[in-house]
Amino acid sequence: MLDIIEHDHGIRELKLARPPVNALNPELVAALRGAIAQASHEGAAALMLSGSPGLFSAGLDIPALLQLDRDAMRAFWKDFFAVCAALARSPIPIAAAVTGHSPAGGAVLALFCDYRVMARGEYRIGLNEVQVGLTVPDCIQAALRRLVGPYRAERLLVVGAMLDGDEALAAGMVDELTDVDHVITRTLAWLEPLLQLPRQAMLGTRAMARAGLARLFEDPASLPVEAFLDGWFAAEAQATLQALVERLRNKKSGESQGAG
Repeated sequence: MLDIIEHDHGIRELKLARPPVNALNPELVAALRGAIAQASHEGAAALMLSGSPGLFSAGLDIPALLQLDRDAMRAFWKDFFAVCAALARSPIPIAAAVTGHSPAGGAVLALFCDYRVMARGEYRIGLNEVQVGLTVPDCIQAALRRLVGPYRAERLLVVGAMLDGDEALAAGMVDELTDVDHVITRTLAWLEPLLQLPRQAMLGTRAMARAGLARLFEDPASLPVEAFLDGWFAAEAQATLQALVERLRNKKSGESQGAG
């Protein structure tokens, strides 16, 4: 579900490994939260988040989450916010190796990292929650505004835009493009010289530069968990999400018949 790979210079890779699409269910989110929190305590100098070639993460596991009642969904969403907080407030650098498609929750993980290397080509990244009947919480919108600016973030969020690599690079949503086979290599190449700098000065400057991001999660009680749950369980969102699951089910059925 989550593979941990150790690289030179104390770089620890957290590789999402939940086939077929690295969808974020309660177990994967809990594992990711724990791994991020443990890394610095165990002496890691930096972290890298990665996925499988062609797919970073398809975002939330909608079919699984639709089976949860409000209490279970509340626990999941608190855990997901905790992952965002762990990334935003991490004392060590974190780079995202966006190895392919990265919609919704997958894009969120990348937004809170220090740097994003994305695979060039047909792959897309974006916060497309509006398209499936959901509202992006403001603490996540703020992370996008920090990267691309308020007006561009508004335009992307309101329509739930999904950007290809060139568009994401031009917008500032990712920092670098490379071919899918070299995303990990290029991400390591960004982290390695960073870790050669005087450590106290680098980490102190980084903490000041990311202070606004960290402040988004200073008070866990203020996070909009109940507002998100109200939106999730609203009739419009449930109908839209159920229709999405049905489309996915029909697509898989058609692919199976075709393969047979």
